[in-house]
Amino acid sequence: MKKFLLVGLWRDKSRSSLPVLVVAIGVTLTVFMHAYITGFMGDTIEMNARFTYGHVKVMSRAYAELSEQMPNDLALASSSDWLSQLETGFPLMEWSERIHFGGLIDVPDSDGETKAQGPVAGFAYQLLGKEANEMKRLGLDKSIVRGKLPVKQGEALLSEHFAQKLGIEPGDTFTLMGSTMNGGMAFYNLILAGTIRFGVDVMDRGSVILDIADARNALEMSDFTGEIVGFSKEGFYNDEQAMLMAARFNEQQSTTGDVYAPVMKALSQQGSMAMYVKMSEMWSLYVSLVFIFAMSLVLWNAGLLGGLRRYGEIGLRIAIGEEKRQVYFSMIYESILIGFAGTVIGTFTGLFFAWLLQTYGLDISGMMKGASLMMPGVIKARITMVDFYLGFFPGMLSTILGTALSGIGIFKRQTASLFKELET
Repeated sequence: MKKFLLVGLWRDKSRSSLPVLVVAIGVTLTVFMHAYITGFMGDTIEMNARFTYGHVKVMSRAYAELSEQMPNDLALASSSDWLSQLETGFPLMEWSERIHFGGLIDVPDSDGETKAQGPVAGFAYQLLGKEANEMKRLGLDKSIVRGKLPVKQGEALLSEHFAQKLGIEPGDTFTLMGSTMNGGMAFYNLILAGTIRFGVDVMDRGSVILDIADARNALEMSDFTGEIVGFSKEGFYNDEQAMLMAARFNEQQSTTGDVYAPVMKALSQQGSMAMYVKMSEMWSLYVSLVFIFAMSLVLWNAGLLGGLRRYGEIGLRIAIGEEKRQVYFSMIYESILIGFAGTVIGTFTGLFFAWLLQTYGLDISGMMKGASLMMPGVIKARITMVDFYLGFFPGMLSTILGTALSGIGIFKRQTASLFKELET
C-alpha cells in the first residue's frame, strides 16, 4: 500500500510537487529563523565575553573575590606558565592574558607642563606579536575614529570623547600615571596612535587601551597578569561546557589553600551575566515558539485545503468500492510522505542558509562606520542541534493534522454528497 501511494505521488505531480514545496519553504524559514534568532540573542553575551568576561576566566582566588575593584596587587603570578598549562589542558580554547587598571592621563603642553588631565580606566590586551588575536576579537579596526591602531610598543588608543576633552591628537605624547602592583607610583609615557568609540557612556568618558607589555612595564607586573581569559574556538559561548570546564580546573586546584592559587569561572558565574544568559535562552525560546506556531498554522491550513479539494476524488474512490476508512488512512499516509519529504528538503535548505550566515555573516558596519566598539558590526546566525530536528514539528505534524481534520469530513458527509461532488 505504501509503495502504491509513493508511486502515485511521484507520477501525479499535482498532488505532490506543490504540497512538498509549501512544506519545504515553511520548514526552511523555521530552521533559518531559529538559527538567526539564536545567533542574534547571543550577540550581547558574546560582546560582553569578548571585552570583559571571556567564555571562561582564570584569576587568583584573592583577585576573583575583588575583581570589580581591579586589585592588581592580587594578580596571578607565573602567568606565562599558567598560560602554557591552559593551552595544553584545554586545546579547544583560545587563551589570552589581560590587565585592567585605573589611573590618570596627563597631557603636556609645548613646554612640558601639564595642559590637561583626566581619570582613566585602562585595558591592556595582547595587541602586538604573532599570536595577537585580541585586535580581531575586539574589532578595534572597525571602531577607529581618528588615527590608526598601535603597531609597536609605546602606542595606545584613547576613547574619542576623552581625547577631545584633553585636546590631544594622534601622534601626541601623553603620560599614564597610576599605582604599580607593589603600591609605588607609576609614570609611563605613551604615544596616541588613534581614538575609538566604545558606545558606552561611562567608557567613552575616559578609557585607554594599550599592549599588555606596556602595562607590565608601567605597573611593574613582569610575568603577572590580572586574568587569563579563554574563548571557545567554535566562536560561541556554551554555558554547559564552560561550567564543566571550570569545575574540572577548580577540582585540580582544590588541594591547595593558597589564596593566590588560580581559580576558573565561567561567564555565567561572573557579575550579572547569569541573568543575561538565562534571559537570552528564554527569549530565544519564546520568539522561536511564536514563529513555529505561526508556520504550523500556515502548513496546517495548506493540508486542510488540500484535503477539501480532493472530495471529488474521494467520491470516485468510494464509487468503485473503497471504504471510507481506507480512503481516510491513505490520505494520512500520503500526508506523512509529503510532510517527510518537504521537511527533509526544508531542513537541509534552512541549515544551508543558516551556515552561510554563521560562516560569513551579514556585515552592517557600513551602516554605522566607527559607531561603537560594543556593538556587533556583523550579524551572524548560530546553528545548534535543535535546528536539525526543529522543522519536523511544523513540517510533519501540521501537515498530518491538517489532512486528518479535513479527512474527517469523509465520515460526516453522506456518500451521495461525495458522488455529487464527483459529478461537478
